[in-house]
Amino acid sequence: MPLKDVQLGDDVLIFQPDLVNLYGCFVGDETRIGPFVEIQAGVRIGKKCKISSHSFICEGVEIADGVFIGHGVMFTNDTYPRALNPDGSIKGGDDWELKRSIVGQGASIGSNATILPGVRIGENAMIAAGAVVVSDVPPNTIAAGVPCKVIGPVV
Repeated sequence: MPLKDVQLGDDVLIFQPDLVNLYGCFVGDETRIGPFVEIQAGVRIGKKCKISSHSFICEGVEIADGVFIGHGVMFTNDTYPRALNPDGSIKGGDDWELKRSIVGQGASIGSNATILPGVRIGENAMIAAGAVVVSDVPPNTIAAGVPCKVIGPVV
């Protein structure tokens, strides 16, 4: 597990460190991280979160305290991803615009959900498994589908 510029809070548990890729991120106290997870530079993860296996948390994501991330959750941060610029040159770090996403305290994101760039998932919101989140999800709501839509309140 590369730990370049990683800040881990107290009692962070990484279940299989050799199968996790962390760099340039902050992980809060008592957070749990499963195997085959990548957390990129600039990511902030709060306290007492659970990040399940096979999830990808890219640059530009902020996760508040007490958030559940299911298996295989994918965050994205580029609205128009391409390998090449119009002139045929390979895209570099200055050739795209980073879009930030925020996950509010106590939210839960189900397995295999995809979070598109620039969205905000509100406090205590629940995202169904397999959902594709294309726009903001209000606090205390349940959202599901492709594209993801609010289907009711959290009860």
